[in-house]
Amino acid sequence: AALPKATILDLSCNNLISLPSDFCSLMHLVKLDLSKNRLQQLPLDFGRLVNLQHLDLLNNRLVTLPVSFAQLKNLKWLDLKDNPLDPVLAKVAGDCLDEKQCKQAAVKVLQHMKAIQSEQDRQRQRKLQAEREMEKKREAEQRAKEAQERELRKREKAEEKERRRREYDAQKAAKQEMEKKTKKETVQTRKPASSSRPPQPPRHKPSWSRSVLRVLLFVLFCILCALAACKLTELQRQPLCVSVNTLYEDVVAALQNHKTLQNMLQHNSQQ
Repeated sequence: AALPKATILDLSCNNLISLPSDFCSLMHLVKLDLSKNRLQQLPLDFGRLVNLQHLDLLNNRLVTLPVSFAQLKNLKWLDLKDNPLDPVLAKVAGDCLDEKQCKQAAVKVLQHMKAIQSEQDRQRQRKLQAEREMEKKREAEQRAKEAQERELRKREKAEEKERRRREYDAQKAAKQEMEKKTKKETVQTRKPASSSRPPQPPRHKPSWSRSVLRVLLFVLFCILCALAACKLTELQRQPLCVSVNTLYEDVVAALQNHKTLQNMLQHNSQQ
């Protein structure tokens, strides 16, 4: 890694088990020999070695290649013999017994890895699309759920409002019915009392002449009472009664001298 501008590197016959990730920083490598080691896999970002043209992986323990291997667009020579490769990959790589076969191996393996990369990209895109659709579906379900909850709350509020209105109407009707019943009972209570009373004759308002007549009759009654008291009781010797008797006799004598009154008095005396 301290030699980033190295172009040719031979690490064959070193019993290497793996390569560190910073190995892929040697991006100027053109020829790399990793034959006769014990490599089980290559770094995942092995495709960063974009300038690599010659790659020797003879006699290792590789089963597959990293997908980034498809980015080695300048690769022209490849040897994968004596590796426990996946059957499909082994068939694609073929033998590398001469220069022509090694060049064909490079071309075919690159095409195969590009196809795998494309398939993985498509799968990744389908997965992302599925995730997006799932997210949209969840959002739609969430919106539908929220709308349903809003509708439910709205319906509950409407039902509560309707319930309160019915209760209010019921209370109002009960109150009116109670007032009506109380009024009816009051009327029924007053009716017998009024019907038990005998009908009273209509009262006529006394006139002024009747009042005067009553006063005169009362005065005449008082005079007659006084005259009777002075005539029939022991009060006749009192000076007041003497004067009253004298006045009475003078009035009677004067009335007797009047012919009309005399006739009336005679008629009354005869009756």
